[in-house]
Amino acid sequence: MDETWELTQMTRIEVVINGEDVAVAEDLFSGAGARGFTAVPNVSGLGHSGHHQGRLLFNQRDGLTLLTVVLPPERAGALLEGLRSLLANRSGVMLVSDTWVSRPEYFQ
Repeated sequence: MDETWELTQMTRIEVVINGEDVAVAEDLFSGAGARGFTAVPNVSGLGHSGHHQGRLLFNQRDGLTLLTVVLPPERAGALLEGLRSLLANRSGVMLVSDTWVSRPEYFQ
C-alpha cells in the first residue's frame, strides 16, 4: 500500500446469513465494539446448499442477508469466534479480509 495515501489498515468481515440470525450477528458486532455496519437484505446467489433467490416478501427473516462490518484488527478475534459459533450449525458463509480506510476514526 502506498504510504502517501495515508490509509489505516482495518479488518473487513462479510457474512451471509439467514434473516432470522441477523439480530444475533448485530449483537456480536456491537459486543466487538463495531460503530456501524452495512446490511443488504434478500441477497441471491449460488452456494453449497444450492441457489438462493432474493425474496420479494414482506418477511425479511426468510431471506438471506449480507452484513459487512469494518473494525480494527485487534477487535476482530472475538467477533470472528462469535460468528463461527453462530455458523457452526446454520447455513451461511463468512469472508474476512484486510482493508484500508481513509477515516479510521469512523471505525475506532
